[in-house]
Amino acid sequence: MIHDNVEFDFYFIRHGESQSNVTPGIAAGVNFDAPMTDRGHKQSEAAGARLADEGVKFDKLYSSSLTRAVQTTEGVLRGMGIPDTKFDRVEQIIEKQTPAWRGKLSKDVITPEIELLTAEKGQFFKAADGETMREVERRSSNWLEDEIIYNPEWYEKPGTHTIAIVSHGHTMRAFLHYITSMDNRLLERTDIFNCSISRIGFGKFGWTINSINDASHTLALGDIVRDDKIVQASPGVS
Repeated sequence: MIHDNVEFDFYFIRHGESQSNVTPGIAAGVNFDAPMTDRGHKQSEAAGARLADEGVKFDKLYSSSLTRAVQTTEGVLRGMGIPDTKFDRVEQIIEKQTPAWRGKLSKDVITPEIELLTAEKGQFFKAADGETMREVERRSSNWLEDEIIYNPEWYEKPGTHTIAIVSHGHTMRAFLHYITSMDNRLLERTDIFNCSISRIGFGKFGWTINSINDASHTLALGDIVRDDKIVQASPGVS
């Protein structure tokens, strides 16, 4: 079997708080390539410090090509004490795009009819001129398979390879659907907090879920905790 002697330890990391995240009530950020806030930079460095404390060493790092993800990757590397480490910028793992909704209030574009269509069509729902979640899943998972999982170059390197993938909320949900086949309605209610870490393995027997949406390293930065749940600004807008 092709994965007899090789396995992957993936760290899926959502970007830190962006300027779009702190604009309440919007359906999609005014600036699709919005940079991080000061707090977002602190979150990314906190994630890196945690990884360093845990002794994590990445064999390869990939970031979405959008600014907030690149800044997060740079912050994580600073927090790990290895700021000069190189990483790849990947267009295929950018956030789900809906240009016509940028800067518009959710209450104005996510009407009861849109909510019903979203519930009925699930990952095949297409809003205005945007992408479906199926399209996001296809581009991101195809990249994951071609670049890593079924890339013959990795088979020549026996052992466990630790890989960071820094991406976005909707794209993370697309990865989770690809990996777990989770029900779409449950997936939409799955929080992916800023700078959270989801650790997922792949090897001889397929996928193994270790953790999802672990953002405990951001607590010291003042994230709100309510009923033992971390509450962050605009978790659905990336």
